[in-house]
Amino acid sequence: MPDRRWYRSLYWRIALGYIALLAVLLVVQTGLAVWLMDRLWGRASRTPAELAETVAQDLAGQLSRDPAFDASRHLRDRYGTGYQPFVVVLEGDPRTLSNRDPVPPTLGRDARRRLYGGSGGGGGMRGGSEGPDGRRRSFAEFAEVIVNGVRTGVVAVPGTRPPLTVALREAAPTLAWVGVGLLGGGAAIMALLIFRPTHRRLRDLEQAARALGEGRTDVRANESGGDEVTALAAAFNRMAADLESRAAALAESDRARRQLLADVSHELMTPLAAIRGYVETLGMTELNLDAPTRAKYLDIAHQETHKLEAIIGDLLDLARLEGGGDTLEHESVLVDDLFRRVADRHRPALRDRRITLTTTASPATPLIWGDTDRLEQALQNVAANAIRHTPDGGAVTLHAEPAPEHRVRISVVDTGPGIPPEHLPHVFDRFYKADASRAGTLVPSGSGLGLSIVRAIVVRHGGDVRATNGPAGGAVFELLLPASHAKA
Repeated sequence: MPDRRWYRSLYWRIALGYIALLAVLLVVQTGLAVWLMDRLWGRASRTPAELAETVAQDLAGQLSRDPAFDASRHLRDRYGTGYQPFVVVLEGDPRTLSNRDPVPPTLGRDARRRLYGGSGGGGGMRGGSEGPDGRRRSFAEFAEVIVNGVRTGVVAVPGTRPPLTVALREAAPTLAWVGVGLLGGGAAIMALLIFRPTHRRLRDLEQAARALGEGRTDVRANESGGDEVTALAAAFNRMAADLESRAAALAESDRARRQLLADVSHELMTPLAAIRGYVETLGMTELNLDAPTRAKYLDIAHQETHKLEAIIGDLLDLARLEGGGDTLEHESVLVDDLFRRVADRHRPALRDRRITLTTTASPATPLIWGDTDRLEQALQNVAANAIRHTPDGGAVTLHAEPAPEHRVRISVVDTGPGIPPEHLPHVFDRFYKADASRAGTLVPSGSGLGLSIVRAIVVRHGGDVRATNGPAGGAVFELLLPASHAKA
């Protein structure tokens, strides 16, 4: 499963993304507000006296060229943004002109008083209005509009900054639109960087789940990303792999069951057919069978019955071993004891067929850790198989030696015809007839379950078994069994 990193977590990425978006929004909004305030009312603007003088000179030039020009429109077009508010009062015009609304009423009154009742100085004058207590209340900078040497108007600029409400009214629309744009852009970026890849992987996971529901156990979800979706995809993949392995195991089990039923039916039908045939023959009253013939038929039926019992016993034994129903009693087992029991059991067959059985063990061979009876059964089956396929006058060798990974290797070598390479992978299968692959032997075959029982016993002990052909001919069976910690 891929490692999950906290910084790749979907929750952390969403939280950090929103925090980053809010931080960027605040920084940009603050910077924009400062820039707008500075442009509107700050150091970027001219001083009130400079602004008053500039507007007065501009109006003087415009009126000298065209006395009938629209002064109100000119003021709003040229000075509508980026400057402080001011008012202009022209001779003969009842209006109080200004560069923006609303027109400061007190400033307009002071300008009209300066035009019609004030002293006739030049530009740059400073003054204010009197309150009921006789004090000057609001100060302003004044500049006269002189056209051809005649005063035709007065420009009044507040000497103090405008109220905060004016600044907010001027900057609020710009700040609002910028904020909406930042929110929209940030949300789009977050959707592309955070939610879109996650959404794509979730769609892949959904499609994989649909495919799994349709029976396709080979589908896998994308495990990239390192977040919660990755963990979910990894869990889904583990479930799909488990289902796939179980489906494969069930299919293999069903195939093995069908094959086993076919093999068992085939193997059981042979002795059953022989028994039935001879019993029916003995039951025919119209046949006059002499005593020797009747005894011979009964002996054949008896032998087939024993063969049937042996097959059924081997099947039950194999089922217990492979199903884990048989409990193994582990203890330290001496290899020489196993070899001696094998030699004692097969001594009559060896003597009758003049086969030499040789048992050897390396001096450093450790004890075997396992069930004595089951180990002897496995070795007896392998030895019986080797003796069965060894020609008369041949030899069988049992050899034990230490093996890597704290194991004991037991080799069973015969001088028979060997096993064709194409049959080697199948010698441990159920009902595999060894004599079918080792032509040239005339001995009757076994039930075909002996080597399957050998593999089941060795596997239950945690070992391994394999079959090969020796360089000089003959078959070689090797049993790798766990060694005991006790010394031999």
